[in-house]
Amino acid sequence: MHPDRLIRPGQPLDFPEGLLCGVDEAGRGPIAGPVTAAAVILYPDCIIPGLDDSKKLSAVARDALEGHIKARALAWSTACASVAEIDALNILQATLLAMRRAVEALTALPAVVAVDGLYSPRLSATTIAVVKGDARVAAISAASILAKTERDRLMTALGREYPQYQFERHKGYPTALHLERLREHGASPHHRLSFAPVSATRCA
Repeated sequence: MHPDRLIRPGQPLDFPEGLLCGVDEAGRGPIAGPVTAAAVILYPDCIIPGLDDSKKLSAVARDALEGHIKARALAWSTACASVAEIDALNILQATLLAMRRAVEALTALPAVVAVDGLYSPRLSATTIAVVKGDARVAAISAASILAKTERDRLMTALGREYPQYQFERHKGYPTALHLERLREHGASPHHRLSFAPVSATRCA
């Protein structure tokens, strides 16, 4: 959970030599659906124009960049932690679990894993947490985009399976529309029962 090193805003980006893997997640804030993580290793000389924190990009831009990342990365992978794991472990631990799964699914072994935020999963590689890393480290930016596009696809598929919630519109976030549908229909099997809006609805 605690990285080998933490790089805060304003501190220089200084990574040990060796293959660098960027890791980020999508879906900590929603009240439904899994949390998704991605791990990306870029070639040292690989430059993909437009890489940025996925939250700053439009859906069209993310989708376009996803194809470039997957085509040009040395290795990439995505992984999830389920709603049941989120409820059992808490969202932070489930996020770290998804991150570890993503790193362990890579076809190349990284020497250093740079993770967006303050915490990192336990790994055999050196772990470095980079605050606001999704806007500072290309591999983390790439991972943030893959995590977001993968999760959006999963939530769109859930929207087709459970049309009454319109997951494809809000992706599980607690928007006014989502909360209205939650009150009307109750919780689905994909709602996070440990999250307050859902648990309050179940107790009503």
